[in-house]
Amino acid sequence: MPYKTQYEFDLPKGYVDQNGELHRHGIMRLATAKDELDAMRDPKVRLNPAYTSIITLSKVIVQLGTLDYVSTEIIENLFVSDLNFLQNLYTTINQNEDLVIQVTCPHCGKTFTEHIVFTDN
Repeated sequence: MPYKTQYEFDLPKGYVDQNGELHRHGIMRLATAKDELDAMRDPKVRLNPAYTSIITLSKVIVQLGTLDYVSTEIIENLFVSDLNFLQNLYTTINQNEDLVIQVTCPHCGKTFTEHIVFTDN
């Protein structure tokens, strides 16, 4: 089985482009050291360190809906819940930890651990 470097996702709300088209399904690849170094060298990051994640996400999201290129402007115009989702996904797939979350059943209240499974590309 080949090493997995890309992960599919669906944004909670989705990006609405200039034509009103909604883009929710996307693919994020694993980050490289160069991705993070390039982001840190950007002049916008020197003025606002929080901008690092915007630049990095624009590099590692290889597809969003029918968009083949995701610019920093697209990331800037995401709904906050979608940006948070992508930042969490980035952290999850790029850390060397088990992909596990704690889940509580809304019906019975039982709490259990669930492994996150990403679909293969």
